[in-house]
Amino acid sequence: MKTTKLLKTMKKTYFIFILVLALFLNACNTKNQSAKESDSLTVEAIQHKRFEIPRTQVIPIRDTQSDRQYEVYIKLPEGYSENIDFKYPVVYITDAMWQFEILSGSIEYLVENAILVGISWEKNVDEHVSRRRDYSPTVVKDSKNQTGEARNHLTFIRNDVIKYVENNYRTDPKRRTYFGYSFGGLFGAYVLLEQPDTFKNYILGSPALGFNNRYILELESNTAKKRKDLNANVFISVGALENTYIGPIEDFISNLKHRNYESLSLQEVVIIESADHHTAFPMTTIRSLNWLAGLKNNK
Repeated sequence: MKTTKLLKTMKKTYFIFILVLALFLNACNTKNQSAKESDSLTVEAIQHKRFEIPRTQVIPIRDTQSDRQYEVYIKLPEGYSENIDFKYPVVYITDAMWQFEILSGSIEYLVENAILVGISWEKNVDEHVSRRRDYSPTVVKDSKNQTGEARNHLTFIRNDVIKYVENNYRTDPKRRTYFGYSFGGLFGAYVLLEQPDTFKNYILGSPALGFNNRYILELESNTAKKRKDLNANVFISVGALENTYIGPIEDFISNLKHRNYESLSLQEVVIIESADHHTAFPMTTIRSLNWLAGLKNNK
């Protein structure tokens, strides 16, 4: 018993160490690159200098269906401009304002030669309003906030975001990855069921599959009747203390396994026993990207 607890503690410490190390090294890299510029600046100028992530562009992009305005953050890997014959895998993430920095630092050290694309919320709209509307697959009756526009948002990502990225950067369309957490994980599950060819790899961190009376399970059952196979690699995680999330996630995983899809690779992970919905996120990031780096199709 003592040995088991010791191993769990060592495992927890290991992943926290990797995360902190990745972010620390990324910060040092940023600091070194800007040191020469800072030498010639006054203290006042340094205080007002904006933080920038190296090799990252912010691109305004319009949803051609709804005319809504978004921003896309695109980070290119080191050596992109020199490796002109190489086509890069792309990791697309939602909730970019919350998650881009930690994904940027982690991908730098765990996933070799990958482009990172962060999709923001609608501009000039509260983030909670935008994400609840865009990431939810069905309308909730009597809801104060608008819901149920996942289909439209998926079309926006496929027709506007992915098309822009693949028209302007050297990418490999066969090696697209989706990363979403919580409501972003719910949206990822929806994409997996509705148009699985959008991405090859799906990372669904603590997905909110209990949304609207577990609608996603009904969708899974209906789409399974029309589909003979599901060609995707799927990583699903949940924190051990996420009590309201665990049940729907376990049922979703069980249903997918029951289908016996020949081309589906499913990796399920329970994040350490002390992880709730907030603390499970950094661990999910490290473990999922480590999983991604080990996939044959991503090399």
